[in-house]
Amino acid sequence: MSIETALTPSTGSQIALSEQEIFAAHRGGKLSVSSRVPLDSLRDLSIAYTPGVAQVSRAIAADPALAGSHTWASRLVAVVSDGTAVLGLGDIGPSASLPVMEGKSALFKTFGGLDSIPLVLATTDVEEIIETLVRLRPSFGAVNLEDISAPRCFELEERLIEALDCPVMHDDQHGTAVVVLAALTNAAKVVEKELGAMRAVISGAGAAGIAVAQILTDAGLGDVVLLDSRGIIHRDRDGLNAVKAVYAAKTNREGLRGGITEALNGADVVVGVSSSTIPEEALAGMNPDAIIFALSNPDPEVMPEVAQQYASVVATGRSDFPNQINNVLAFPGIFRGALDAGARRITPAMKLAAAAAIAELAAGSLAADHIVPSPLDPRVGPAVAAAVAAAV
Repeated sequence: MSIETALTPSTGSQIALSEQEIFAAHRGGKLSVSSRVPLDSLRDLSIAYTPGVAQVSRAIAADPALAGSHTWASRLVAVVSDGTAVLGLGDIGPSASLPVMEGKSALFKTFGGLDSIPLVLATTDVEEIIETLVRLRPSFGAVNLEDISAPRCFELEERLIEALDCPVMHDDQHGTAVVVLAALTNAAKVVEKELGAMRAVISGAGAAGIAVAQILTDAGLGDVVLLDSRGIIHRDRDGLNAVKAVYAAKTNREGLRGGITEALNGADVVVGVSSSTIPEEALAGMNPDAIIFALSNPDPEVMPEVAQQYASVVATGRSDFPNQINNVLAFPGIFRGALDAGARRITPAMKLAAAAAIAELAAGSLAADHIVPSPLDPRVGPAVAAAVAAAV
């Protein structure tokens, strides 16, 4: 029997987890459906099902808008994946991705008060995924795209936003980006720098990296430099896909070229969202009071004990180090706020509002090791939802 270890977010103390315990918790799945109405008598059955339910169905047939108030569809989130980019496991397929999607649905319920249903699709074809979700549209009120590989995820999200009259968001992109902006907003206060005067380097130009670049640009950051496996993305580089070409035109104002060492020379911030490592010698070229977000899991691009030699604020994606950048701070509240307000889309303004709300919750006790609230802080979901609804 193998033993794994997990760590508590509050203390970082280790918890021993046995393989038997883990598999037992997942046996039969992590989700169930429960009735919101009693079914204890014939009268209950007559109201919840036949003949009473027929009256509700007739009313919806005459006025489809009533489905929004008399079914769960308008507040049901579909958690959709094709299993091509699951956690750090890569392309493991839809069935193997289902435990992760079940977990995501559990997070929606716990932290956002929203029902959701996992939908894993046995296709990686963008057209087929779009067609499937368009046909299923009467059954849900929002779509959370999850663990779909780049660059397909960009096209899929963009086209689904146009095809569906409901909120659509790829959380791997935008959930990460929102929490990064919240964390950077507070980190900038700690080091007493203005966002507009800072240059950020983003190591990784996949789903998360592109979204981080976009939200930091929207927030008014001085400049952003993106790197992929071939180095710095710049206007004259050949072989860029369509998405990278767009960002080559609106980032890297100084026209930097080369690799991570050249990018970090004189940089204020680095955000790692790739599986690559960041060499220590490259960090030495950053400006004083640097900020390092090494977000790859389980192995950060640079370990905190090394990063702290070159930076005043360090964050990771792990719960055993301070400043965990965790998507659960963002996505439950974003979807809750969008649905509460009846929004048809999740806009850049709503994402900026979510980031501001997350940052504000940590502002009262701001420190180098506390720039974001805990993922378990019960204030987060309601605060983000309220901010997003107000932005609508």
